[in-house]
Amino acid sequence: MSELKLASEKRLRIFTGRAFPELAEQVASELGIPLTPTSAYDFANGEIFVRFEESVRGSDAFVIQSHASPVNKHIMEQLIMVDALKRASAKRITVVAPFYGYARQDKKHRGREPITARLMADLFKTAGADRLMVVDLHTSQIQGFFDGPVDHLFALPLLANYVGSKVDRSRLTIVSPDSGRVRVAERWSDLLGGCPIAFIHKTRDPRIPNESVTGRVVGDVQGQTCVVIDDMIDTAGTITKAVDALFNEGAKEVIVAATHAVLSGPAIERLRDSKVSEVVITDTLPIPEESHFDRLTILPIAPLLARAIKEVFEDGSVTSLFDGLS
Repeated sequence: MSELKLASEKRLRIFTGRAFPELAEQVASELGIPLTPTSAYDFANGEIFVRFEESVRGSDAFVIQSHASPVNKHIMEQLIMVDALKRASAKRITVVAPFYGYARQDKKHRGREPITARLMADLFKTAGADRLMVVDLHTSQIQGFFDGPVDHLFALPLLANYVGSKVDRSRLTIVSPDSGRVRVAERWSDLLGGCPIAFIHKTRDPRIPNESVTGRVVGDVQGQTCVVIDDMIDTAGTITKAVDALFNEGAKEVIVAATHAVLSGPAIERLRDSKVSEVVITDTLPIPEESHFDRLTILPIAPLLARAIKEVFEDGSVTSLFDGLS
């Protein structure tokens, strides 16, 4: 009887792709378990091979892969891992994508365009995923694209608590880089004691990627410490233009806080050359040593992922991790 009971117990297993194995190692360490040994390599033509070195039958499998550059390769690798787990009789498969690729393509701006964020969700479902776990999606509607549970984690408390410990809250203003993220700015304000918010009116031509025109600042920032908040920093064009606009309106100091450090192309140079006093990010994506600079602060996301994985594994409540956020 004891042997039958042991065989029926759930087994938690953590798997990682090759995009950012250090993050998965940190998550596994937080949970007090080892990563499941995995072999992965590329064939000469770029095709990917994956094999797990231990039995995964009946396991509760969490496949961690942040969709770092090269994005398509790392997405494909995670899909292949999910397929391999499904065929090896894993009991439940959760895709953990701290940074969810193609999230910016969540709707059609013009005719004949794809909704690639939906395609991503369909691909993971077809591969065999039962559940998705993500951090700070570009838009919340993406949760509805996946036919199954989606755990949408927020880095906001981590970022806001850090920033709140560093500044005089009586002279603090939270700034959304555009009107679309004002609701997120309000959540920041609530966590930091009701400080004022502002936003920057900007326009963007959907035909030109990674480029926007920054307009006027809406809100009083004169003499204030401003925190510009966003979900990601890609080329840093929008962020650095926002910083300049705030200083032009009399801001005393500007801090930038974002979850995902994509940091493409000229991003590091732009941030280094800007007047920003600190850039606060999380490590949902790998940040190479050459991209570090004095005013860059990196907050670890692994403890949050580990807590969420533990709640899912134990059939607890992931929502309870974010009481007070809506």
